[in-house]
Parts: sequence; structure tokens; C-alpha cells
Amino acid sequence: MTTVNSDKLSSARFAEATDAFVEVFTASVDFDKRMAEQDIQGSIAHATMLCKIGILTEQERDAIIGGLTQIGQEIRAGNFVWSIKQEDVHMNIEARLTDMIGIAGKKLHTGRSRNDQVATDIRLYLRSEINSISDQLMRLQTAILDLAEKEADTIMPGFTHLQVAQPVTFGHHLMAWFEMLSRDYERLQDCKKRLNIMPLGAAALAGTSYPIDRQMTSDLLGFSRPSANSLDSVSDRDFAIEFTAAGSLIMMHLSRFSEELILWSSAQFNFIDIPDAFCTGSSIMPQKKNPDVPELVRGKSGRVTGHLMSLLMLMKSQPLAYNKDNQEDKEPLFDTVDTLINCLRAFADMVPHIIAKRQNMYHSAKRGFATATDLADYLVRKGMAFRDAHEVVGQAVRLGLDSNRDLSELSLAELQQFSAAITADVFDVLTLEGSVAARKHIGGTAPETVKRAIQAARQGMPTGQ
Repeated sequence: MTTVNSDKLSSARFAEATDAFVEVFTASVDFDKRMAEQDIQGSIAHATMLCKIGILTEQERDAIIGGLTQIGQEIRAGNFVWSIKQEDVHMNIEARLTDMIGIAGKKLHTGRSRNDQVATDIRLYLRSEINSISDQLMRLQTAILDLAEKEADTIMPGFTHLQVAQPVTFGHHLMAWFEMLSRDYERLQDCKKRLNIMPLGAAALAGTSYPIDRQMTSDLLGFSRPSANSLDSVSDRDFAIEFTAAGSLIMMHLSRFSEELILWSSAQFNFIDIPDAFCTGSSIMPQKKNPDVPELVRGKSGRVTGHLMSLLMLMKSQPLAYNKDNQEDKEPLFDTVDTLINCLRAFADMVPHIIAKRQNMYHSAKRGFATATDLADYLVRKGMAFRDAHEVVGQAVRLGLDSNRDLSELSLAELQQFSAAITADVFDVLTLEGSVAARKHIGGTAPETVKRAIQAARQGMPTGQ
């Protein structure tokens, strides 16, 4: 008969040892050990509370806290020996603690379960990582503001359907990305509010018969409050799904940003130069300068969206309360965190060094009849109905197409054949400078408006977590 594997803290119930493959298959320590700091933090708070209610003596509490502190030092130094036999980060730390301080280490788990322990660790972990992600996001926003301020007067074509639409400034275009990232930042902070609720004390699923002080533990760990329902506490992962959804939106925005940088750095657009440090060459074509960082970020957006789908599918059929399925929440969650931090860092490092090729942008804006809407607006101000003005401008554009000239290059006489309302002042609105300067309302592309928007954005930036 197979002997019991007595190395495990939870082995007494079983008459047979765990199959060697199953032991490896079900273990999570290889990836959940990244929550070791949070696990120790939660255990110290739990031990402090157990002492207060009389479950632990002060000597036992101090021994536990001292042992956990030493374990944390061993982990940070890379000297801690992780064992698959102990399955996960929680059991590894508890086993090491018991080896160090004896029976007091076995008392630590009183009034809690791995179910509420892991739910607490994940929340502590995500709370910290959201702060790190937010820091990188603000670095990128600051870089965008700096570049936008430098390029507030730089005229470029604005596009719809990737066709030249109306002239805008490069600074205005960059501020669109700032606004997207501002909403991303707000979503992260909002997500943090909902995850900052403490599950510890829910135990396996029904709470505990010990007179624990959950409010005390919550305060020690910096949570806003203890969770309200023990079943929900141990089985809920919607906070992780919400975080990954917010992460997917960030990556979607970075992907769109990447797409434009890739297009703009191509020979066909030639609007910007991405610094060499963020590009690579070709193994066969010596002239190539490939925008690898934006391309890779664009590719990684699908990775994070995939993690969101994975977590949604993971949770959709689980009955209350905890199920082993939830072990699968960590790898997509951890990879989402890593991907977000790395992509935001890459962009925050790259954006300050982007060089705008202003002349190329300007000449491109002169193609495609970018001021056609300005001519229509001019005619409306002269008293013409907009639909009639639209028709007149269409005729003028047709002449420009046939003669390969921009509207500003047509003569006054040529324009007047389409409407007698057109006079010499029309050329004030047909210039690119006049077009962008006229849009000086809130949110417009006029350089003075863009500069005010940048100033307001700097004043509204958070100063810290």
C-alpha cells in the first residue's frame, strides 16, 4: 500500500500519496510565489489580530512576526527553497515558518482558510500593481504633454477613413491620446476602489466560529472595509476581470497609437522619426528601420484581450463558493500586469524622442483639399444654406482635381464661377493656418486652444497614488 506523503501540511486525510504527475499538475507555487510579500503582509496582520482576541499569546505573535519577517528576507535574497510538495506560496511559507518557530507556526492558520487567504493576497497584489501601472501611465501622459507643447503649432492633416479630412495640429492630435489615457487612469483608480475590500476572515466559505476582529485586520492591511458576505468573498474574481478589462482598454489605446506611429514613420507618410533605440534593422535589407516597439505593443494588445476572455470563461460556470478552477486566474492576471507595465514603460521612454517632420506634415495637409469644409463654412457665414454650400464646394473640388491644384491655388475668378458670394477674403480661410486658427473653441485644434488644454492637463494630473 502506498504511504501517505507526510511532507504536506494537509496530508492527514489521505490514505495514498498524491500521484507524482498530479502533484506537479495541481501545484501553483511556480507562479503564485510572486505574491509572497502580500502573503506575509496578510499573515502578519492576521497574527496581530489573533493576539488581540486571545488566540495567540504575545510571545507567539512576536515569534510568528519575527519568523515571517525573516522568511521575507530569505525570499528577497533568493535563498528561500520553494517546494512543489507544498503546492502554493501559502503552504510553502507556513511550512517554513513552522520549521523555524515550531508549534506557534501551526497556530497562524487559526480562523482562516487558503480560500480567503489567496483572495486577500490577490487583492493586495493588484492594489500595489495598479499603483505601479498608474505611475507608468502618468509617465507616458507627461511625455505626451511635453511633445504636444513642442508641436502645438505644427500643422498636419487630420484623417477620417484614413483619407485627408481637415487640417489639425500635431499637438492637438497628441492630446487626443492624452485624453484616452486619462480615462484609462480613471478606470484603474475606480477599479482599485472595488478591489480594496478585504476577504480575510471569510475562511473556507462560511466564516469562522472564532471571535475574530475583521475590521482590525482590514485597517491593518489598508483595506476600505471587510467584505460583507463570506461566500462571495472567497469565490469572487470579478475585480480581477474588471482590472483585465481596464487593461484591455489601455492596450487597445496603445495599439491604436502604435498603428499611427507605424504609419507615420513609413516612407509613404514620412511624418515622424522614431529614435533608433526603439527600432531594429533587417537581416537582409540594409536600408530597413523597422518600428519594432510600436509593432510589438500592437501585437501584445491581443494578448491582454485574450486574458480578459480567459478570465470571463473561467468564472462563467462556477457554482459558489471556491473551486480549484480559480487557480487559473493568476497566470493571465500576472501576465496582464507585466504586459501593461512593460508596454507603458516602452512608450513613456520612446515618446519624448519622437521627431516630427514638420514640413512633410504641412505639405501633406495641403493635399486632399483639407480646407474644403472651411470654404463651406465661409459660404454659410455669407448667408448660403449649408447643403447649397456643400454643393458649391464639391464643384470647386472637382475643378481642383481636374487641374491638380489645391483650393487655395485656384484663382478668385475660378472660385466665383461657382458662387458670386465668394470674395477676396476667401483666401484667409483657405490657408492651413487660417483653418486651424479658426477652431479656437474648447476642444478645438487652434494652437492657442491646444496650449490651454495642455496647461489644464498639467494642472489636473494626479500628484501621487
